[in-house]
Formats: sequence, C-alpha cells, structure tokens
Amino acid sequence: MPTDFSRTRDLFDLPEGVLYLDGNSLGPLPRSAAARVQRTITEEWGQMLITGWNKAGWMDLPTRIGDRIARLLGAEPGHVVLGDTLSIKVYQALASALEMTPGKRVILSDTGNFPSDLYMAEGLCRTLGESYTLKTVAPEEVADALDDTVAVLMLTEVDYRTGRRHDMPALTAKAHAVGALAVWDLAHSAGATDVKVAEGGADFAVGCTYKYLNSGPGGPAFIYVAPRHAEVARPALSGWLGHEAPFAFNLDYRPGRGIERMRVGTPPVLQLAALDAALDAWDGVEIADLRARSLELTDAFIAGVEASCPTLTLATPREHRWRGSQVSFRHPEGYAIMQALIARGVIGDFRAPDIIRFGFTPLFIGLDEVTAAVAILAEVMATDAWDRPEFKTRAKVT
Repeated sequence: MPTDFSRTRDLFDLPEGVLYLDGNSLGPLPRSAAARVQRTITEEWGQMLITGWNKAGWMDLPTRIGDRIARLLGAEPGHVVLGDTLSIKVYQALASALEMTPGKRVILSDTGNFPSDLYMAEGLCRTLGESYTLKTVAPEEVADALDDTVAVLMLTEVDYRTGRRHDMPALTAKAHAVGALAVWDLAHSAGATDVKVAEGGADFAVGCTYKYLNSGPGGPAFIYVAPRHAEVARPALSGWLGHEAPFAFNLDYRPGRGIERMRVGTPPVLQLAALDAALDAWDGVEIADLRARSLELTDAFIAGVEASCPTLTLATPREHRWRGSQVSFRHPEGYAIMQALIARGVIGDFRAPDIIRFGFTPLFIGLDEVTAAVAILAEVMATDAWDRPEFKTRAKVT
C-alpha cells in the first residue's frame, strides 16, 4: 500500500502560518513527543526514581531504538546504537577503522564534508602522530583520489551545503579494492533518502537524529558497525557502558559484545524518549515512497524557483541520482534573502558563503507548501524585500 503522507503530516505540531523547510537542520515537534517526555519525567523518573533504569527499560533504549533506526538505514538489526553526539561517533568510527587498517596513515575526505567531521579527523591525526594525515579533494574527485595509501574513506553521503549525494556503493567498493575502510556520515541522509548501508557495503556509518528523524535539539547520535566488524572494532573511547560488564566495576576494560561496545556514556533518557515517540511517524512509511516523494517535491521547487527568480543560481544537482532531499541556491546576498523569507513565514537557512538552503521532508511537506514557498521567494526577489539593514545583521546562529 502506498505511504499516506497526509497521515504523517498530521503527526507533527507545526505553527500556523509557517512553511517549514528547515527539517534538514532541526526537525519539527512530533505531536506525541511532548506527552511521551512528560510521561518519562513524571511516571518514570518521578515515581520510579533510579529503579527506572530497570523498571522502565532505560538501559536498553540505545539498542532498542537503534533497531528502529536500522530499518531507515537499510542496516541489519542489532548493529545500530544510540548515544553521545555525532562528533563523538565520527571519532569512534574513524579511530576503529584506522586501527583495523595497520600500515596506512591517510584519511580521505572531500571539501564538501561537514567541518566538524574534518575537525574530528584532524584532531585524531594529531593525537596519533605526524605520520597520520587528512587529505581532502573536491567531491567529484574522490573516486580518483582513492589509492593504496588510503586507510579510511570518510564522507558525508549528502553534502550539507549543496545537497549533492555521493554514490555510496561505488565509492565503498573502490575503497575496499584499495584496502581501505569506508565511514559514512548520514546526518543529511537518514530519514530523507533511501539509505542502504548493508547493501552499499559501508563499514561504519554515523548520524544525528535531530534533523530528519525529529528527536529535538541536541538529540543523540547513532553509530552503525557492519556485522563483519562487530566483534573486531575496538572503541577508542572506552566508556563504562561499552564494557562487557559495566556493573561489575572491573578496573580493566573489556569491550562489550557487538554494537554494545560502541556505547560510551550514560544514555540521555529524556531525548531518547522524544526520539522513540518521533519514530512512530515512520511506522507504515515505505522508504521507496519517501524517496519518490522527495524527488517530486525538490523537482517542483527547482522548476518553480528557476522560472520566477532568475538571479538565483542552482547549487543542487539536477540529476536525481546525485540529489539528496534539499535544494540550495546561490546568491551574494543569501543571508539577507533568507531573513526576509523567515520574516514572511518561510523558514529555511543560510550556509556561508552564499547558499540559501531548503529541506524537503515528505512526512510533513507537500506540493502545496512548495507552491506557496516559491511564490513568497519570488515576491522577495522581485521587490528586493531583502535589501533592508535588519536582514543583513548576522545572528549568532545562521
């Protein structure tokens, strides 16, 4: 049965008069999340106190919810766990992958990768010593840069600025052919595209949950470890909850079984409760339908903007196979344009130096919202409504 996106739209609490095209930065509030978190606070924390770790199953949330996310990633059950931040999960995956490729010292990434991922890689290289290096090339040059010096290929599947999508299976296969492992950041993929980590051969994958998965600001990250590595990968961050027997309180570290070893600190129970509620929206959603709907929405937006806003330059690939679930346009006054849009109820965001970015989440965005957003953007551009001092003053968060 085809996915009913009108049903999923009703599951979100969106402010009246707002066209929300920024779910690729922060997903909106699922209607059930507030009640679920309130119940966790009052009935579990309030009444059970510390016994909630057992009675309410708090300790099992990272792997139980990990299995719910695994379906959206095309991952095998039992190989995704939640916790910590995305930067920490990037560090874990990179460190494990480097240890599993002895004799090699190069991490290969691209210049379109999210800076935090590159910062993590640079920091890890400094820790390991001068012989370790991070090499970056243009996104379209990654395949040619893969050679037998590369230990780890680290890429974000969908470029956060342009929405360009890498070919995970092809690049992973080439990485494996030169003896490298592949680490994929799915922050702009999970819940937005037809991710297939198992089929695509990924060794590790990481991602956040506060974007397309709607867990709320600061929601926990996830990490996937392929089954073939589950008992081999050693976590560089040897946290007590990744221990084989955390409540034995041994002084020596022994990694837990499989994905459990990638746990680090205490689970953020309130955020996990919100995420668990948010994932209910995915029940009955077919990922193939999601992808088809995403492409329909982004096609319509591109066509509408190009027909009415000739001074905006498309930064997102036209070809479907290279596109995620966002559309970006370039303009020298991109920041001011986005502020003018937000003032009119169209919420997207800006990425330096000149990108205005719009995310399309089929769970709550339809063609009516696309048409309305195009009309407002066209009005802003035709009247130079962005050309006002208050729209050019940069806020701390852009």
